[in-house]
Amino acid sequence: MAMKKISRSGHDKLTEELDFLVTVKRAEMAQKLKEARAQGDLSENAEYDEAKNEQAILEARIAEIQYTLDNSEVVDDDDISVDEVGLGSTIKLHDFRIGKVETFQIVSSNEANFAEHKISDESPIGKGAMKKKVGDTFIIEAPAGELKFEILEISK
Repeated sequence: MAMKKISRSGHDKLTEELDFLVTVKRAEMAQKLKEARAQGDLSENAEYDEAKNEQAILEARIAEIQYTLDNSEVVDDDDISVDEVGLGSTIKLHDFRIGKVETFQIVSSNEANFAEHKISDESPIGKGAMKKKVGDTFIIEAPAGELKFEILEISK
């Protein structure tokens, strides 16, 4: 399987979250379980059941982050091309349908945040823009019909 690419900032953010979950949240969870267990009969102890569920969710998130970090390749700013769109590129797009120019950064799926104008390389627009150069146009199929975009600028 090919390694997924992740930006340096995305990698650092995940590493930070993993460290917090492992060092702080696990200890809090152990304490919560200990307190719930101390309340007696575990068969009818809703707090214990809830703590066990929270622990399972925490461990799943830890495993998910660890898997992402273990199976991804960090793309440093030096590796980002301004000649063609790739992971980490910041692109200025002209949206023909609404006649507006929008700026997005292409990031890995676990970094995507539309509110911050970070779109995944696996999203329809991100996928359509990949490997394009300034002046290229591309069309994506959307529920609202075809959307046409032109790459106006590529930067780091």
